[in-house]
Amino acid sequence: MPSRTPRTHHAADLDAVTWTVELPTAADTERLGAELAGRLGAGDLVVLSGPLGAGKTVLARGIGAGLGVRGPITSPTFVIARVHHGPRVPLVHVDAYRLEGLDEVDALDLDTDLADAVVVVEWGEGLVERLADEHLLVRLQRGDGGSRVAEGSWHGARR
Repeated sequence: MPSRTPRTHHAADLDAVTWTVELPTAADTERLGAELAGRLGAGDLVVLSGPLGAGKTVLARGIGAGLGVRGPITSPTFVIARVHHGPRVPLVHVDAYRLEGLDEVDALDLDTDLADAVVVVEWGEGLVERLADEHLLVRLQRGDGGSRVAEGSWHGARR
């Protein structure tokens, strides 16, 4: 991830330490993911948080599109994790909803995947952040009429 320093930011300043973006449509959520993908590389961890239907998988789909990965990106709820390969870097898409603790997270060997891939974890807040020295946390909330709001924050040491 690029170096970040605290500063005043605008809604579209995704390099700011914290940012907020209104997402009127699912297409806007996917576009945000694609924009974020341009800031991500092997070793990056993205933690997605929010209630059911808030757009976590849609954002992951956008990140995958931005990384150029092949195949559809769907919720990995029942398989826990999927690896999507692409020309730049693989995407490991994880759903931590069914994981009950650190032992189950460790069993997935996500820290190994982090060396070579972008790892996106839905439902991972409070569970997977320790896997990397830095991570991006995106909290998604549902708004009126199908809109969403994404609040992002970059955590940890900067390279």
